[in-house]
Amino acid sequence: MKELRESLTVTTPWNTSRLGLRVGVDAIAAATSGVLVAPIVTMIDKGIMENASGRRTLGDSLKSSAQELVTKPWRFVGSKPFALIFCLYLGTYFTANSIDTASSTMNNKPVTETTAGTPKFVATSTANLSLCLYKDNRFTQLFGSTSSSRPVPLPTFALFTVRDCLTIFASFNLPHVIAPQLEQKMGDEVKKYIGAASMAQFVTPAAVQIVSTPLHLLGLDLYNRQGVRAFGQNGRVARVMRDWVKSAFARMGRIVPAFGIGGVVNTKVRGNLMGRL
Repeated sequence: MKELRESLTVTTPWNTSRLGLRVGVDAIAAATSGVLVAPIVTMIDKGIMENASGRRTLGDSLKSSAQELVTKPWRFVGSKPFALIFCLYLGTYFTANSIDTASSTMNNKPVTETTAGTPKFVATSTANLSLCLYKDNRFTQLFGSTSSSRPVPLPTFALFTVRDCLTIFASFNLPHVIAPQLEQKMGDEVKKYIGAASMAQFVTPAAVQIVSTPLHLLGLDLYNRQGVRAFGQNGRVARVMRDWVKSAFARMGRIVPAFGIGGVVNTKVRGNLMGRL
């Protein structure tokens, strides 16, 4: 009985070595990714919003933003849209990194280990959804069809929520699931240039935009055009179908830096710095 009681009270020690520095590494990796992806994401998000509202075409908006970034970089970086995008990805990546650190701490695992379970999906989705919905609310008001800052309707928020859940799942959970399968199918020549994990990190977030883009466009149309019928020559379905392809490619161009390049950079920076600890 004594041995049984002793066995029941035995707990695995937590790996708390240099925990403060490890959290700092999580923040540095997240900030590095945020700085890298924020410029292109800001331009694309603004372009999609202005195209949907009819203010400017997607091409004209991207051209204007690129000119401002080149000629007046400090004005671009100091703008509200850039700050919103940077905070969005800083918060998202820091949350994902913190879950990995918490897991390695509580389970006494190596500090470089990453996770792909339900806790990470829930925590990262919650952080991303909260920040992204606020960002989308401000972007919709800044670049929407109406000059007044009227509230964004609840159906728009609901569509944006489903859109972001799909993106988060494809960005933080699916890559770890499909990477082993890609590893088996990739040839040795391909592996010399890109690993299976990195390829999965690029492919899955981009592919899901084919499904999530119509949700995004419908949410914007609900805000920009009140009282419009769903079907008809100029109905909501027709508007979504009209902009689906170009907006999907634009969002792929946005997601690849945000969760592809950003995800790879975040993983590499965190892994290298954690390895030094």
